[in-house]
Amino acid sequence: MLIRASLHRDFKISTIDDRLYSAFIEHMGRAIYSGIYEPSHPEADSNGFRLDVLELVRALNIPAIRYPGGNFVSAYRWEDGVGPKDQRPIRLDLAWRSKETNQVGINEFAQWAEMAGIDMMLAVNLGSRGLEDARNFAEYVLHPSGTYWSDLRRSHDVNKPYDVRMWCLGNEMDGPWQVGQKNAREYGHLANETSKALKAINGNIEAIVCGSSNDEMPTYPDWEREVLEECYENVDYISLHKYFGNSSNDTLNYFGKIEETGRYIQAIGGVIDFVKAKKRAKNDIYICFDEWNVWYHQREEDSRRWQTWDWPEAPDLLEEDYNFEDALFVAGLLNEFIRRSDRVRIACIAQLVNVIAPIRAEKGGIAWCQTIYYPYQFASLYGRGVALNVSVDGPTYDCSVADDVNYLDVAAVHDEKSEKVTLFLVNRHLEETADLDLSLYGFDAARVIEHKVMEGFDLRETNGPNKPSAVSPFDGVGVGVEGCQVRGKLSPLSYHVVRLDVGRGARS
Repeated sequence: MLIRASLHRDFKISTIDDRLYSAFIEHMGRAIYSGIYEPSHPEADSNGFRLDVLELVRALNIPAIRYPGGNFVSAYRWEDGVGPKDQRPIRLDLAWRSKETNQVGINEFAQWAEMAGIDMMLAVNLGSRGLEDARNFAEYVLHPSGTYWSDLRRSHDVNKPYDVRMWCLGNEMDGPWQVGQKNAREYGHLANETSKALKAINGNIEAIVCGSSNDEMPTYPDWEREVLEECYENVDYISLHKYFGNSSNDTLNYFGKIEETGRYIQAIGGVIDFVKAKKRAKNDIYICFDEWNVWYHQREEDSRRWQTWDWPEAPDLLEEDYNFEDALFVAGLLNEFIRRSDRVRIACIAQLVNVIAPIRAEKGGIAWCQTIYYPYQFASLYGRGVALNVSVDGPTYDCSVADDVNYLDVAAVHDEKSEKVTLFLVNRHLEETADLDLSLYGFDAARVIEHKVMEGFDLRETNGPNKPSAVSPFDGVGVGVEGCQVRGKLSPLSYHVVRLDVGRGARS
């Protein structure tokens, strides 16, 4: 299967916002408790944080993390999670029918995020609460001192305010499952007034307004239009959420859902442009794709369990075992975000630990990387810079969700400062090897400095506590540069990261 492709250093899509490789963690299941925080664990530090999990998190180089929800935030009282731990109340979490002990709150999470080197993206409760609560929370977090809420924070031994720039205005407010569901006009007005209040506290705030919970909602995409008509001039991003699965066991259709996601982004981009033109606005709004991941292996079973269990603390919930097929899918979806980086500035994998996550951790036991950890890590480490447009000429296929899907999925990023180009390649073909012939234009010379590959695994193969590295990347062979051509053979169902030196070092 011959695949011809080309890229040019001047044919740029956009400078990628580093926050494209962000994450999400919610008070849900074991994401927090026995995920990042487990005081009794042998690897826990003096504050109760698991250092084995922290090491795996740090290796991802995550720029930002969304917290504390998610559905959880729509009935959350942030005040419950501050002050002396022995005085914090236990509450019912209505989102996931469990008990919340509040042993981790904003100050503990901020401490963990600082240790991990990650900026916080905070969500406010616009479900059961509203503008006044959001304002108080922001004052507690952001204001230096001399007011009720800032001095309360200082009384909790946090003298310096947190530098939190990104604020989510609620979560999935269109969803009937949400505590405090609202219609588009009602929510848009509330989001507008809340954003104004937060920005009055700190003018550097970036406000993220809720888009549709997913692109299958009956109100999509009118929801986005009506919400933005209410708040366009006072917000900075609109959120998108989408989860993926292969319940039909159709691998090529599964991969085709990446094309479907591109149409989703394109449609919301059009809505943004329409509202901007209608309102004669001068500001631009971008997309924050702040929930995305594979979610189907345990979804139906867990849905039955959590709706009937008797309010447990930190129960096992949505602990997906990701396989090699999922890793190939995630690699392709990250490629789509790179290709759409002119619209999508922030994206958050949902979630980070245990709950539909790239990292798993046994209570009292080991932590390990799931199969999807690796494409996420490679994109985060090497997908920063300028996204280049790549023209691909090769065989395609049709499936139920998309037509003309390229068997070769490719994204390219040029790090102009280090003079490196990274190619992210997925051969989606079930049986045929791809003979790659990719032309480089605008680069005087190039040489391969690194080639990592994931291939040869059974599509259903997973990692686990007894085989933590069963599916993991290794050094690739057979891809090189001849003149201005990148050539090589890419095995069927394989993922490749090819890093090129395109600077002076390439000529020596």
